[in-house]
Amino acid sequence: MNHPSLRSLGVPPNAWYVDAAIADLTRPPLDPQLITLATETKTLRLDLAKAAVLVIDMQNDFCHPDGWLASIGVDVSPARQPIAPLQGLLPVLRNAQVPVIWLNWGNRPDLMNISPATRHVYNPTGDGVGLGDRLPNGAPVLRKDSWAAAVVDELELKPEDIAVDKYRMSGFWDTPLDSILRNLSRTTLFFTGVNADQCVMATLQDANFLGYDCILLQDCTATTSPEFCWQATLYNVKQCFGFVSNSHALIDGIKTISPSN
Repeated sequence: MNHPSLRSLGVPPNAWYVDAAIADLTRPPLDPQLITLATETKTLRLDLAKAAVLVIDMQNDFCHPDGWLASIGVDVSPARQPIAPLQGLLPVLRNAQVPVIWLNWGNRPDLMNISPATRHVYNPTGDGVGLGDRLPNGAPVLRKDSWAAAVVDELELKPEDIAVDKYRMSGFWDTPLDSILRNLSRTTLFFTGVNADQCVMATLQDANFLGYDCILLQDCTATTSPEFCWQATLYNVKQCFGFVSNSHALIDGIKTISPSN
């Protein structure tokens, strides 16, 4: 319906167009941006107009030498490996109008939605440095709006990007992520970030269960876990939950976009 007086209600493409007498519910689709993407198992044909990228836990507490993991003796150098590939990929995706969604672990100060089971994972003896406790630099572990939960300095959350706080390993539980993706009509998801075998994998599995297409970008993902955990993650993604590709293949695919492809 083409009517100059209609006003948008909602987040396009999931928007109505209305005035005092008319409500247009047709939701015109976005123009397709078809690409071909090489993966380790198949060649994919997909529409970037239906895609989004999830950047998971690329934040100070997990990736910075002064963050939480480093303070308890974890070597965070593997967690920093996705930084350079993401620096190259994210501007290309933004230019192609692919939403960049940052999923950072950022708890409420009172931890009222965090169960004892979740707390136990990170402080099993009860006398360690767990969720909400103070680091030597004063930052509270994984607290929303703190240095601990902020994106690492080498990556930048742009004004057009979308930030979603998460509170456990999966970015879908107890968060608005699914509603945001459905409002944006995004059904194909690129997965990046850390840890591949924990928060990235939990989010990817839930996405698969919810019906999303799942593509793990191997060079934009990493883990501080042992090598066998990384290999098991790659195997299970390919075997059960989706596809494994990399940022170079995705950038190459984006370069081929034309209105008629």
